[in-house]
Amino acid sequence: MARLEVNRSGELEVFVRVVELGGFSAAARACGMTPSAVSKLVGRLEQRLRTRLLNRSTRQLQLTPEGCAFYERGMRILADLEEAERCAGACTTPRGRVRINANVPFGHHFLLPLVPEFLARHPDVTLDIVLTDEVVDILEQRTDVAIRAGPMKSSNLMARKLGATRMVIVAAPGYLARHGTPTTPQELLAHNRLGANYVRARSGWPLRHDGQDSTVAVTGNAQASDGEALRYLALAGLGLVRIAAFQVRDDITAGRLQPVLEDCNPGDLEEVHAVYVGQGGFMPLRVRALLDFLVERVRI
Repeated sequence: MARLEVNRSGELEVFVRVVELGGFSAAARACGMTPSAVSKLVGRLEQRLRTRLLNRSTRQLQLTPEGCAFYERGMRILADLEEAERCAGACTTPRGRVRINANVPFGHHFLLPLVPEFLARHPDVTLDIVLTDEVVDILEQRTDVAIRAGPMKSSNLMARKLGATRMVIVAAPGYLARHGTPTTPQELLAHNRLGANYVRARSGWPLRHDGQDSTVAVTGNAQASDGEALRYLALAGLGLVRIAAFQVRDDITAGRLQPVLEDCNPGDLEEVHAVYVGQGGFMPLRVRALLDFLVERVRI
């Protein structure tokens, strides 16, 4: 086969995705191909190069020394190719669709208010926004950027930190007038403690009293699928919630909600990250523009 008949940049991009994502199936989803097609493409690449790039087993793929060298050089080549396209003028302006998945509180308090400014800066970009507190598979959902709160798990995803927030227990003044204000973790047990029903929710509220750490179970008469729903339940006077401080900052200032047990707050922080697939030097300009904008403008 003549060299001009081989889409070498396409082969290289698929191979890089296989390595980054750890398998043919994940790479296939990212590239819009079938796992069989990806496997055959890598096989043809190895045949053409006359060397084995990957050692395959039923559970994992492992780079050979030749494959490792090819991957590292390939990353530089793809980054140089993207830069060349930018310099040529075709990609100097971010354009195209960016699908972003965000948890509901971040979406309401940060992302949606910033959308007009971002689109004013980048009029050729279209945002496809999904708000949910469930952790989605960004490859399966074809998501470019996902906003995730809490500790980052080990994965093949890249991440940029957007900030961190304190957690606070709050209740409406009306609720506290009817039921009293708890001053110790023990007194908290007599109150209606509202929690979240999504899988990644914590099983209890961490507290620190007289130098002792404890966790109070959440056993209220209502649960909700996202943080904003819990905020509304608290505003309605149904009970106490433990929630990100940024969500209720304005409510506390206005007197609609009141912090509870701040002396027992352990001071734990919940970090917020923007996660995405791929190395920092190899991503669409439209995705890079959104990530840079969020890092610049989000103040949690």
